[in-house]
Amino acid sequence: MFELTGKVAVVTGAGSGIGEAIATLFGKQGAHVAVLDLDEAAAAAVVEKIRGAGGQAEAWSVDVSSAVRVKTVFGEIVERLNRVDILVNNAGIPGVGDILKTTEEDFDRVYRVNVKGVYLCAQQGVEIMLKQGGGVILNMASIASHVGLPDRFTYSMSKGAVLTMTLSIATDYVKRGIRCNCLAPARIHTPFVDGYLAKNYPGREKEMFDKLSQTQPIGRMGRPEEVAYLALYLCSDEAAFVTGQSYPIDGGFLSQ
Repeated sequence: MFELTGKVAVVTGAGSGIGEAIATLFGKQGAHVAVLDLDEAAAAAVVEKIRGAGGQAEAWSVDVSSAVRVKTVFGEIVERLNRVDILVNNAGIPGVGDILKTTEEDFDRVYRVNVKGVYLCAQQGVEIMLKQGGGVILNMASIASHVGLPDRFTYSMSKGAVLTMTLSIATDYVKRGIRCNCLAPARIHTPFVDGYLAKNYPGREKEMFDKLSQTQPIGRMGRPEEVAYLALYLCSDEAAFVTGQSYPIDGGFLSQ
């Protein structure tokens, strides 16, 4: 079960954190993984990790907010790997502050990556998948797609857009062999979290980490690997009947 042998999987933002966990797991399960990240060195390191475990992977440096670069990279992926069976739109950036603290530049920066980036990659993915007879798209939303979070105006705006883009793609292409779902994680312990705490709470990292962990009723943050396991299911043939859904993975957060 959950084998991806013979499939080509494209994962954006795969140089670290959740994206790295998804790319690594997909490679372990037999997919030929296209590792996309803005950080070329990070993407190359993940490729080496996948290959070192016996998998197949290639790296591309890409700014997902650049239409020209995205189109070029997807063209190179098809030229080199022949197809795209799975697309995981994971690349994203944070946004902190309420609407009054949000500048136009802040808004545009988050929008370009978290919304326009998903649009551009999904557009290329859909075009390719229609030509080959189908495929799977998985977008990274958030619990912020479902509930209001304090001081997360731009981030919540962007993840709400990811949710509704997911529903739209699923509806438009359900009869043409393309499934589209999204994940809605709560706090996941990634290198970003550690960097955020070090920058904003120097000397209080452990205190704040514990406080953030308790936000989830289960009493801890999630692990990237746990998100990757759910991503694997949704992108596998075992989930062939699943489309147009948002899957919370939140340690009970939305049950409160």
